Amino acid sequence: MFLDYPKISATNSETEPDRLERLSRVYGYAAGLADLDHNTTCIEKLAKLHDHKGTLMVIWHTTPTSQEIGYFLRAWQSRMGDESSQVEHALMINESPQRAEASESE
Repeated sequence: MFLDYPKISATNSETEPDRLERLSRVYGYAAGLADLDHNTTCIEKLAKLHDHKGTLMVIWHTTPTSQEIGYFLRAWQSRMGDESSQVEHALMINESPQRAEASESE
């Protein structure tokens, strides 16, 4: 069982809590597609899902394959998602604690 879920957030989630539920469904849909393809590393690469005003932001720890990008596009285009193709992907920027402290003092 995989227990390290990605962070899930949404713009206006306080007033529109259904956005978080939609992201949970999209995550499940994409994870199911990965499972069907016997892709055991996809969900481990995932850092965060964010709904930014109807655009799905998929943030990765490591570079996804085109197939993995497709899982989230397909999920977002489905009735479980927004039914649109507005999906953006980015890599998580990992700063070392020393680098972050230096940036704060500047």
